[in-house]
Formats: sequence, C-alpha cells, structure tokens
Amino acid sequence: MPVQSGAKSCAHTMTHFLEDILRQPSELQRAIDYLSGSGWPTLAAAAAAVRGARDVYLTGIGASWHAALNAGSLLHLGGRPAYLLDAAELLHFAAIPSDAVIVILSRSGRSVEIVRLLAKARDSRTTVIGLTNSADGALARESQIPLVVPATLDHGISVNTYSTLALAGGALARATLGAFDSRFATSLSKVVADADRAIGRWQQQIEEDSTWLEAATTPYFLARGSSLGSCYEARLLWEEGVKSPATSMGTGTFRHGPQEIAVKGSRFGMWIDRKRMREEDLAVARDLQRLGGSVMLIGQRLPEDAGDLVFQLPPTPPEWQFLIDIFPAQLAAERLSRLSRADCDSFRVCSYVVEGEYGLLPIEATPRNDEA
Repeated sequence: MPVQSGAKSCAHTMTHFLEDILRQPSELQRAIDYLSGSGWPTLAAAAAAVRGARDVYLTGIGASWHAALNAGSLLHLGGRPAYLLDAAELLHFAAIPSDAVIVILSRSGRSVEIVRLLAKARDSRTTVIGLTNSADGALARESQIPLVVPATLDHGISVNTYSTLALAGGALARATLGAFDSRFATSLSKVVADADRAIGRWQQQIEEDSTWLEAATTPYFLARGSSLGSCYEARLLWEEGVKSPATSMGTGTFRHGPQEIAVKGSRFGMWIDRKRMREEDLAVARDLQRLGGSVMLIGQRLPEDAGDLVFQLPPTPPEWQFLIDIFPAQLAAERLSRLSRADCDSFRVCSYVVEGEYGLLPIEATPRNDEA
C-alpha cells in the first residue's frame, strides 16, 4: 500500500534532513508490509522467545535506545515487564543472568557497544533478538533471531531508521502480547497515511508561526508512556541537527523540582496522551504559560488554545501515538536548523557509526599530553 507524500515543497534548498523526514511515511509503510508479511515468521519467533524468558532486556544506543523505550512501555502496560538499560550501561555495569533474552535495537548493528554486547551475550548464554536496518552488521549476523527491517539509511540524523525500529519494537511487544495481526497492521497503515497528509499542514504551521522556535532558551521536552521515546529523540534532534542544547524527561519527573526553571521566555515541548494523564498534563501546559513559558503541544484532539504551537495528530490505536508523534518535532528541528544557520546535514564531532569508546575526536585529532 504505497503512501503518497502530502508535504508542501519548500522554496528553499531542501536539506537532506528534510528529504529523509518527507519519505518517512513510505518507509514506515514498507516496514509495516514486511512485519505483517515476509517478516512475520521471524517476528513470531522473537515474540515466542520473549514470552518464554524469565529475564528480558531491551537495549540500544543513541536514537535506537529511544526507539526501545516505546517498546518497553507497551510491554509494561501488557504486564510483561522488561529491564530497560542503554547498551553502554548493560555492557559495562550489569551482570546478565544465563538464559535471558536481550532485545537489541541498532540501525547499523555496528556500534562498538553493540558489538561488544554481542560477545558478552555469548559468554552468558543469552539469546539475542536483533532489530536492525542493516543486514551486513554484526547484530544481524550474530543474533540468534535477527529481524532486519527494510529502510533506506538516512543521510545523517536518524529519521527513518529511528521510526522503523520504533515500529519493529512496538510490533514485537504487541506480538508478545498476542495481538499483532493483519487487522492491526491495516490500522497502522491508515495512521501513517493520515500523518503523511498532515505533514504539509505541520510544515505550514512551523513556517508561518516560528515564535516558539525563535525563543532563545534551551527547550525542555516532556512526555509520558510510549511518547517518552519521542521526547528523548526530540532532544537528540536538537543536539545533532540544531547544534544546540536541549533536555528531556518525564512530565511527572519535571513536576518534582525541575519546574523551578520556568520563567518568562522558557520554552517547552510536550506530548499529550489521548487518555492517560491528559487533563493533568494540559493543566501543566497552562501553568507553564502562566509562568511566562512558550509551549509546543503534540497530541490528538487538543484544544487549539492549549499551547503556543499545537500539532494535531490523526487518531492512533491506544499507546501507539509514538509511531507518528515524532514527525512534528523532526520538522521543527529541521526548520530551526535553517533559522539558526546550523548545518543539520553534517556532524562536527560525531561519526555516523561510533566504533570506538575512547574520547570524542579521532585519534589523530587528539593532542598528546604534552600538547594539551
């Protein structure tokens, strides 16, 4: 079921970042077709392994870790808890019990923490389920149950690789709970198609009302449940694309101290769930505005006056808003990178795949002690 992009073409030279965002609905649809079609036997085997394990770990690094957070929320809501540790913490600061199952998400499957975690898993007789976009990476080659989700790799910032892995993690969680079928896949296809048609409207909102974007303060991103992955991913988009600091946390956590930073000119981005804690979080948004803050809201059926910049999402199945609620944040980050003249298409310090654990700079660029 192909998806036709409903996005507006922009007069400016299009960044690779924006190109990747605009093809995202098609990539998601391709992944849905795979997971409900030829990839279903592997997905079912992975779900059976999770159901049969006493100890289940969900892990990843960078954007892939944020995608794992979405799946973790679904498993916890379904009464099948999983340990959530990013790959670096699981590698260096955890002892993995034998006969556990580790679900590893990684777009390339070649990050240094992932490669070393695979060796640790072998030593502890742990079953690895690998969710990845790259068939030639170590994760796809060495995991016992590799699920290679089709997606054309992004130019730089993880866009399609983030959303397709988030989809795969969610599909695994739902299959574990016994409910990922063709009917549900069709409902996801409708969500993706509706979001595709909404992209042009969201772009127009951002282009015509950039007051929220132009605020000079560091944005705070707040969310709950499965949208926490989108919240943390938005922070990463600001850091990688806008080259500007941002922070992210649960909305509940924010209410226990961090709200002291709310002053005139503060900037907040909030994800509002369709049902859970909805009125409570809308009250938080109102209070932030009363304290002088500027609030961006992303959610379904939101009051138009609930924030300074309000993105209305199409209806989604319960707890699956994360599938598309990163779209507006991606568009906002790309727009702000142009407003601030930051190069969102290149990394100054980070490599596309981090394959070493020492420092930040290449060895040849690191001064010796006597030169520091």
